[in-house]
Amino acid sequence: MPLEEEHKDFEFERRFFCRNLPEKLTSGETPTLIVQSYYVHEDNYALRIRLQTDDHELDMNSKTDALHTLLETGDHFTAASMTAKGPSVGGTRYEAERAIDIGIAQELMLRGGSPIVKNRYGIWLDEDWWNLDVFGGENAPLVVAEVERSGPVTDLTIPDFCLTEITDDPRFSNDGLANKPFSLWADDFDRELTESGPHFMSNFGHNRTEGNPDNR
Repeated sequence: MPLEEEHKDFEFERRFFCRNLPEKLTSGETPTLIVQSYYVHEDNYALRIRLQTDDHELDMNSKTDALHTLLETGDHFTAASMTAKGPSVGGTRYEAERAIDIGIAQELMLRGGSPIVKNRYGIWLDEDWWNLDVFGGENAPLVVAEVERSGPVTDLTIPDFCLTEITDDPRFSNDGLANKPFSLWADDFDRELTESGPHFMSNFGHNRTEGNPDNR
């Protein structure tokens, strides 16, 4: 079996907690607006419905409601998908994603699930394409940076705006955030980060920082 066929339903990623993003990364760029809802989100297993559009910009703040966004932006969505996910283990997660009808996705999301809303920016940094997610609603002002590859994410150059790694922290998975939004435990996480300091996984080769070849 070809390697790409064997891995097509798995994602290989590393994810990082950020306080904010440098303005140069987002200025002048129209993000992808994403509204998604989770119908199973237990023990890091999840079933997700996602709607997205690249032609409608929306500010993300604590008052940005996912379902209100869905109703107000319904005509702008250009793609929909349904995804089954397994737990993240060492930066690898089972993920089977399939396109579905936009109208069906909208009706499903209006009838149930736990929704979230976010803007996603994309940018090349060093040799990798990064997704930079800025969350709204009860997850504001959370910012998460993630990088995906077709295989394990090794020898990664980590931007200096990434404060600590959250790759295998289920609280920060999107399904975890749908179940228990960041605003409910942000203060606890701040205390954790102050007490224990930043953490970067060491089993993926050398972690490099921008402009500094030393390991993190």
